[in-house]
Amino acid sequence: MTNPEIPYVKVHFRLEVEDDWPPAGVESLWGVDLGDGSVRLANVPWFVRGVACGDVVAVEADEEGVRWGGEVVRRSENCTVRLIVFRDGGSGAARQSVIDAFRELGADGEGIERFGMVALDVPPAADLAGIQRLLRHGVAEGWWDMEEGAITERWRAVAG
Repeated sequence: MTNPEIPYVKVHFRLEVEDDWPPAGVESLWGVDLGDGSVRLANVPWFVRGVACGDVVAVEADEEGVRWGGEVVRRSENCTVRLIVFRDGGSGAARQSVIDAFRELGADGEGIERFGMVALDVPPAADLAGIQRLLRHGVAEGWWDMEEGAITERWRAVAG
């Protein structure tokens, strides 16, 4: 959200909370208002399932002007993968090393201290097979647990 020329807006998504997870009932994501009742998401979701950075979602404003995300109008072909990092208690250094490892494979990521999490944005041009191998290896080694927040057919084909 570094370019003030772009009309960034917040898009809110309602979350289904089960067993106190996720830790909130609503998550807001940055997006670019496309001016036609839709928004292109501009960051990786921490908790929303079924959407990825770059997806275009329909939005509807409520009576207070809050934009609520609806169905995906156009998929970006990016995947969202979330990790809870266990190594070193999910420290900043541990989260950064995870981000760096996946960046070498073509994915970008962001960490959040509160939950020791890393959210990965995996574009279609990334090394999907390498990313999946590293994800499985990290789970097997107890470095992290993972969730596929939004995956594509290409991701599934590589995994299959």
